[in-house]
Amino acid sequence: MEIRAATVLPARREPIELHTGDGLTLVGELALPEDRPPVATLVTLHPLPTHGGFMDSHLYKKAANRLPALADLAVLRFNTRGTSSERGTSEGAFDGGADERFDVAAALEYAEFHDLPRIWVVGWSFGSELALKWAHDPVVEGAILLSPPLHRANENDLDAWARFGRPLIALVPEFDDYLRPDEAERRFARVPQAEVVGVEGAKHLWVGEPYVRIVLNEIVRRIVPDRHPLPTEI
Repeated sequence: MEIRAATVLPARREPIELHTGDGLTLVGELALPEDRPPVATLVTLHPLPTHGGFMDSHLYKKAANRLPALADLAVLRFNTRGTSSERGTSEGAFDGGADERFDVAAALEYAEFHDLPRIWVVGWSFGSELALKWAHDPVVEGAILLSPPLHRANENDLDAWARFGRPLIALVPEFDDYLRPDEAERRFARVPQAEVVGVEGAKHLWVGEPYVRIVLNEIVRRIVPDRHPLPTEI
């Protein structure tokens, strides 16, 4: 059977709640391999909620639908403060990336407390800026940024990640609305361990199954290379 956009593969999917340091409850979901422990963990940070981003944004929903079965990855998704999805609404209000630092910390604390292995942060658009600003935590092995606009995150944040020293991979669409590969190469150059991967033909929202497969394969190639490339049929 071909793996298509709507394919949902077997996994243990658990509703979760995160509790922030400033007293909010955030809603989310943890997807785990069905009958074995995960080998690594993705903590996902979604796009801008004021422009439709949430835990079910399509790349993350498809990651949760596929990667526990295909790559033995745990996928943690959640709504940042004030964001809604089918899972529910997280308490609080959007704060432009400032108080969201508590949200990022709560997700990492949840993963650490539940002994989830090898934590990687995956941030998409606004979520990439949360990763750069707030995810340089000792429990984090590295970060993968999807369509990073480098708008709220600035040179100081890049310098902080450079000092952090953990891997940083930026997947940058050829036709991104905010930051394209050549400019991304220049701006990420101040992070010695950063790698910019330009993706030909892609746009900011990664619409289309070919681009979804590129993103998921790049994630798997960096974190569990023995599971790369992902199968297109099961």
